[in-house]
Amino acid sequence: MPKILFVAMSESVHTARWLNEIKDMGWDIHLFPSAEIRLHPDINNITIHGFTFLPKVTNTTLKFFGTYPIKLISIFYSINYILEYFLYKIKNYRVNKLIKVIKTIKPDIIHTLEMQHAGYITLQAKEIIGENFPPWIYTPWGSDLYFFGKFPEHEKKIKKVLSICNYYIPKSDRDIKLATEFGFTGNILIKLPGNGGIDTLQCKTFWKQSKCSERNIIMIKGYQGQFNRALIVLDAIELCADLLKNYSIIIYSVFTQDVKDKVNLIKKNTNLSIAILEQQSHNDMLKLYGKSLMSISASISDGVPNSLLESMAMGSFPIESNTSCANEWIIHEQTGYIISPEDPESIVKAIKFTLDNDIIINQSAEFNFQIVKNTIDKSIINPKIINLYKEVFTDILCN
Repeated sequence: MPKILFVAMSESVHTARWLNEIKDMGWDIHLFPSAEIRLHPDINNITIHGFTFLPKVTNTTLKFFGTYPIKLISIFYSINYILEYFLYKIKNYRVNKLIKVIKTIKPDIIHTLEMQHAGYITLQAKEIIGENFPPWIYTPWGSDLYFFGKFPEHEKKIKKVLSICNYYIPKSDRDIKLATEFGFTGNILIKLPGNGGIDTLQCKTFWKQSKCSERNIIMIKGYQGQFNRALIVLDAIELCADLLKNYSIIIYSVFTQDVKDKVNLIKKNTNLSIAILEQQSHNDMLKLYGKSLMSISASISDGVPNSLLESMAMGSFPIESNTSCANEWIIHEQTGYIISPEDPESIVKAIKFTLDNDIIINQSAEFNFQIVKNTIDKSIINPKIINLYKEVFTDILCN
């Protein structure tokens, strides 16, 4: 039975979706969190390592090793976070945990999802273990190479990872180009955008039963931080508020107070129908996309955003940053709109374009849906993910 150890962000829905693509294969799947934070509730049917205390979960399909066998209440969570904070100060604490797991379970493959957390600690473990380290697959996430590769301290580590790992799963043509520039000489496996596929048959049932140009919802990704620029989008909304009186503006994934304050200010100053969406299930989010005219996301660095692919699947006109790989999926002013993420005027132009071009909106909706259906539908992506592991297993046995 093949044994795979994943090193990844255990709190991420992207990790959960990838793991779920292979959870029913009968393989021996293990996960080492790159940071001890929490487990995403959609992760199931695998073995978890690296938690000091047993995290709060109700899923009985999960197995835990190396944790204290007690059910935690809030006080234990507090102790855990405090303990982890101080333990991280100890050199190589997390790396040594990973090394212990590798030596104990002896995986056939190690697969890291993301570079700056998972990739770096896997690199340290590899340098300590040496030649007996298992074959290593690396999958980049949005800003792994494109953004961090511009900084000398990260560039050095990125080049080390790419010079040592054996297999690479790109998500875009840009990923392939960057990996080559950073010196990767291993096996480039099949390009797989997205984390798991999209159920396009289900998506189509969520479409509002009218022309997409007649929809009256505008979806805005509410992330604001190191990469994300929700506040710039909100500036644009304020600048063209007179055009949006008949639309409902929904801001989702809002986690910072500055965005909440900005939304309240716009509501007060403009009387627009603008609201922050509470956390929703994935299906409920897709249903909202299926009612939205346009979906706007601004960031200074990204890969192939899931929000882009999901808006395409749902007939919502995608407005995406020129710093992502959106140009590999949409054609500017034909099937989407490419914006400058730090220029509100660029976003205003995109909004006006969407409002003024009903024919393009309706044509692009069906065109984008077909692209997603023919490239990343679950029925297409799932076999590709399974086959890439089989390819690696075969390659290992032959060598």
